[in-house]
Amino acid sequence: MSNTKNLYDKEAIQKIKEMVDDIKTCMFCTEVENVPFRTRPMATAEVDEHGDIWFFSNKESDKNDEIKDDQTVQLLYAKNSDSHFLTITGKTEIVWDKEKIDKLWNPVMKAYFEGKDDPNISLLKVAPVEAHYWDTINGKMITLLKMATSAVTGIKTNVGVEGKIKV
Repeated sequence: MSNTKNLYDKEAIQKIKEMVDDIKTCMFCTEVENVPFRTRPMATAEVDEHGDIWFFSNKESDKNDEIKDDQTVQLLYAKNSDSHFLTITGKTEIVWDKEKIDKLWNPVMKAYFEGKDDPNISLLKVAPVEAHYWDTINGKMITLLKMATSAVTGIKTNVGVEGKIKV
């Protein structure tokens, strides 16, 4: 009874999209070669058809400066309530594309920018290089029941799945 399922290509992109759309906010880590690395919460704007993950960012931010020096980032997504976890290491590109900003714009962004035409808006596009996920198989309630049954009977049961993701 293996709880490992590695995902590739379209299945990998679908898993990333499914988990990111569910969790939405990650810890966005820069300067990952140094300890302590820099981290901050970021809301995901989109996972596109290629598996690239998009974020809004202020072009004057420390994050953008750090990415100019080292494009490798780590994204840490976690939804403890459903036991869904995803870690992504990727290469980041700073993008200034008015059409993409218009497409991804959300009124919540007004908390950070003066509007779609704010000159400080940039987008960050993270292309996943490596990823790993941990997920429940049957949802939270069934998983809890399986865990309780295992605790009482001593018989191991498959409560989750994990694996590498290669886009």
